[in-house]
Amino acid sequence: MSKPVLSAHFESRKPSDVRLAQMKYEERKIKPEAVINVGIGNVSLPTNPAMQKRMFELGAPESPFNKGVIRYSTTAGTEECQNAFKNILNCEGFDTSNLHVQVTDGGSSGMELLLIGLCGPAGTDERPLMMIDPAYTNYISFAERVGRKTVTVKRHLGEDGKFNLPKLSEIEESIKKHNPGALLVIPYDNPTGQLFGHDTLTDLAKLCVKYNMWMVSDEAYRELYYDDGNNLVSVWGITDKDVPGIEGRRISIETASKVWNACGLRIGAVITDNAEFNNRSIAEYTANLCANVIGQYIFGALAHESKEQIAGWCSGLKDYYKEQILMVYNGLKKLEPNLIVSSPDASIYSVIDVRNVVKPGFDAIDFVLYCAGEGSVVVDGVETTLLVAPMKGFYNVDEGEENPGSTQFRISFVETPENMAKIPELFVSLLNQFEEKR
Repeated sequence: MSKPVLSAHFESRKPSDVRLAQMKYEERKIKPEAVINVGIGNVSLPTNPAMQKRMFELGAPESPFNKGVIRYSTTAGTEECQNAFKNILNCEGFDTSNLHVQVTDGGSSGMELLLIGLCGPAGTDERPLMMIDPAYTNYISFAERVGRKTVTVKRHLGEDGKFNLPKLSEIEESIKKHNPGALLVIPYDNPTGQLFGHDTLTDLAKLCVKYNMWMVSDEAYRELYYDDGNNLVSVWGITDKDVPGIEGRRISIETASKVWNACGLRIGAVITDNAEFNNRSIAEYTANLCANVIGQYIFGALAHESKEQIAGWCSGLKDYYKEQILMVYNGLKKLEPNLIVSSPDASIYSVIDVRNVVKPGFDAIDFVLYCAGEGSVVVDGVETTLLVAPMKGFYNVDEGEENPGSTQFRISFVETPENMAKIPELFVSLLNQFEEKR
């Protein structure tokens, strides 16, 4: 009897690199006493107090759920939840008077919508999404899911830990070659931790206008930057005064996950200053009906927070992450000076490159699977292993092309400070253990 047939797409699917270590660890029969998982940006901090209050009082008289009824919202989301996203931007000094907000099931749904809405027809190479390598792997995965083409311009990690953008002339040549429909930037970058300054965003915006592209900015980590010499940057800080023609082609992806510590809430937004894109995007999303209404209500609490409350929350979070990132960065460099660790400038990630300390033939995925499947070391008297994300899946490389991610890993600063303090010793010890066995 013949078996039912899967689609070619499903047949080709492998776990995302950010989930790979966790899935392998779950299969492990004999587990160590402890595991520290920094392979995925699953924030473990408590969410904002205003959101907590609503979460804990869903049955209160003022709650729309106090009678146990949970109905759909409009497809674009509740007005209050839309206003929460606008209020955050207003409090940060950006003009929202001409912005349209569509609430989505996390930022991930927004990624899928922009691919469908801005790129050429499925299955073609027309008007691809242009990204900056290494790029957040979900954009690559969603593009494959919906049959849209992506192209990249490549950054390189220098010995100094800095990711270097190619020259604008090189980016422009790539635009001429591929004719992309949109350029994606992540100013507070995932996965690299690089910070794109206002001048860099402005230069890229000029290219978007010159070549009639949309400018998409993933602003999940907008408030998380650690150089006091920089100001808050955003696609909403670039107007026609800076770049004539940029207004009407700006889009941002927003989320409750990171700055607001609510990954499992699955609330995000697509914000744009283009009414036509907003209308068409909502029409496309009607098939999804609406985003999680309980999540919208909880996040909607931020519509009523003051500028001082928003600023205070973000400042506290910046101080927390800066301390953790510098602690791990300095610890890694002290234990193994030849490691290349990305400069701790923004977001909640660092990239570690082991190219200077491993033997030829090293493969990052093999190391990740080793740590998840059998490796462990004793730290503070406890047998422990470490889960990290291999960087190979963050690069969009052609067949036969060397993947820089083969020696690189992304770590997320999502564990407790006590566990984050163990990362340098864990990583270096497990790496030495792996290399001795190889």
